[in-house]
Amino acid sequence: MSIERHIAGILQQIARQQDIVEIAPQGSARKAAALAHVAEQYGYTYGIAYRTGFKNSLVQVRMYRDPRPDARVREAATITAHPQAGNGGTVPGLEPGSLTPLPEAVGAAAVLKDLITFDVMALYIADRRQKVICYLACAVLTVLLLIDKSPVEALLSGGAVALLMTVAFQVGSIRRAKIAQRLTAAGFLAVRDERGDQRFLRPGQQLPGHANPFAA
Repeated sequence: MSIERHIAGILQQIARQQDIVEIAPQGSARKAAALAHVAEQYGYTYGIAYRTGFKNSLVQVRMYRDPRPDARVREAATITAHPQAGNGGTVPGLEPGSLTPLPEAVGAAAVLKDLITFDVMALYIADRRQKVICYLACAVLTVLLLIDKSPVEALLSGGAVALLMTVAFQVGSIRRAKIAQRLTAAGFLAVRDERGDQRFLRPGQQLPGHANPFAA
């Protein structure tokens, strides 16, 4: 899908004043963050991001309509400043014809990218139960390899897979921890959702409900 169609699709959702806007660009968290920043200029706030689609190839971002008065002021100012957005005109926060943030929007887009990446990485951060399952699978693999290979070869193969999993778990945890540090430094608050997963919210924001991310 072209950049223009992505932007037009989001703006059509916004124009209908939907409580929830879905963003699903093909590509990186950077592109999703740029589009999320556009939605923020129209009075929406970040909700959650996750992977979906074939082989989890799509980053899906869910934005919620912000009910606070300052969000409505921001929306009105954006509509006034960019009356032709989605119809060939300028788009708030983005360079013309691209998903590259303008210099004044780079910082905000980077924060959104961290929020998106942190949430998306939850899919790859294994808890204790998942780690047990993975290591049991390595043990089963080793047993199956004993059928066709020598004990030494089977143990080396199973051990190599277990080592790769361990490294992947560790690298993912370290990267996510660094993102968490940046979000905390940016003023976000760490909370736990209903599944026990860590999330980051702006001060005064609650975990999203059906349509209101500020409802208790």
